[in-house]
Amino acid sequence: MSNIREFGGNRPKIADDVMVDPTAVIIGDVEIGSGSSVWPLVVIRGDIHRIRIGERTNIQDGSILHVTHDGEYTPGGHPLEIADDVTVGHKVTLHGCRVESHCLIGIGSIVLDGAVVESETILGAGSLVTPGKRLESGSLWVGSPVRRVRPLTDTEKKQLRYSPQNYAKLAERYRSNS
Repeated sequence: MSNIREFGGNRPKIADDVMVDPTAVIIGDVEIGSGSSVWPLVVIRGDIHRIRIGERTNIQDGSILHVTHDGEYTPGGHPLEIADDVTVGHKVTLHGCRVESHCLIGIGSIVLDGAVVESETILGAGSLVTPGKRLESGSLWVGSPVRRVRPLTDTEKKQLRYSPQNYAKLAERYRSNS
């Protein structure tokens, strides 16, 4: 059985230059943009709603990406949208939320239904973003539940652009096996 699977008539659409580790599983209504990477043991399950991942976004080892269906208690459901140039750290859970461009989602964080992580945001390791919470742009957010700590420094803002580029280069090395 393939690690990239159709479900409900939807087959994942993955740009030709995306690096997908053979141990990752991608199912259903999923689209992944150019230059992105999906690392070992990631699960991206677009079985009951859509998942869209932009360009040069890296989904690191052990992360789980899922959605919420349209139903009586969740009218319209919650798709998962991740924009361009996002770094999703190891063992992150993203569930029916939106992450805008140039964000870092720290190791082991959880972002739940209807939450929005605005562009140029760092979410510290192990943080919990509760349903419907909006993390305003340009800040460091940490904790469980998450809280705003301070504005990002100029160096941190530069790192938000560096990290996805670095991962895109590493993914290319993996694709060429060098």
